Amino acid sequence: MISMNEAAPTYRQDVRAVTEKLRAHPGPIVVLSHENPDGDALGSVLGLTRALRALGKTVIAPMDVPRYLRFLSLPGEISTPLTEWPQGALAAVLDVDNNDPARVAGADLNTFTGEVVNVDHHGTNARRAAAFVVDPGRPATAMMVADVVDALGVPWSEAIATPLMLGLTTDTGSFKFDSVTPETFEVAARLRAHGARLGWLSDQLGQHPRAYYLLLREVLGTMEFLYGGRVVLARVDDAMLERSGATWEDVESYVSLLRGAEGAVLAVMVKDFGDRVKLSLRSRGNVSAQNIAVALGGGGHVPAAGASLSLSYPEVRARLEEAVAAELARAEAATV
Repeated sequence: MISMNEAAPTYRQDVRAVTEKLRAHPGPIVVLSHENPDGDALGSVLGLTRALRALGKTVIAPMDVPRYLRFLSLPGEISTPLTEWPQGALAAVLDVDNNDPARVAGADLNTFTGEVVNVDHHGTNARRAAAFVVDPGRPATAMMVADVVDALGVPWSEAIATPLMLGLTTDTGSFKFDSVTPETFEVAARLRAHGARLGWLSDQLGQHPRAYYLLLREVLGTMEFLYGGRVVLARVDDAMLERSGATWEDVESYVSLLRGAEGAVLAVMVKDFGDRVKLSLRSRGNVSAQNIAVALGGGGHVPAAGASLSLSYPEVRARLEEAVAAELARAEAATV
């Protein structure tokens, strides 16, 4: 099993730099992640928060947790978003670039004057913080947080291991994505050995409310098969949510369902808010969802990315088709 001590020297140094900042800070630590948090965001925040509290640290973890993940946190563990920063705070930003304050949720980084530590696995991260560990080669931020917990010397418990296992499983598609490395399984084995409740997590994540299925019926009716079925697109708007009694949270997993269409190399889930549109993109093979998202002002990973545009859907659709066509052409040229 690969330990953090066997990892690349720069990575070890970065983990220790983050750990030293967290351990030495005498005041409150505010642990943040990105807007619309997923399993890796919440899992990383809870894992680090519980570890730091085990060291006696004062930790604030403000987050709007989506309904489907609320089973994981205990009462009082997660707070509502901050309206002002506590005096003498250190900010720990996980699973998102701290230099992209518009995407950091829970507190306004634009008004923060203290130090920031950053743990992230996005390749577009600017790597500017008082201390940071950024590694796009690791498919989940929870993997790096596990190394930080080890470096802190906190006694492992099921309560720390389980949320980190959530982050690991959700960001790897339950270990089905090509981003999974041998080390991914080794970290999973470490977490499982520390008591991570893998079966319980899978059971909780597999449950959906009735409205989820009513909305899914409508979403499937919007499906389009483009470019000979290589691209699958579906759309949801407020009227559809109102008819089904669903919420925007219920839409999050639909893009993975679209990606399962035979022959599809790109799945696009369109959230049409009227005056703005949010796109969730999933790709396979040598097609990059990241390239398309970046062309539209967004970002993410090669197989999973997204973008938000303050435009109407017809305007976004034109720009989306242009970006998709360019990426498909690039992917085709790369195979020649």
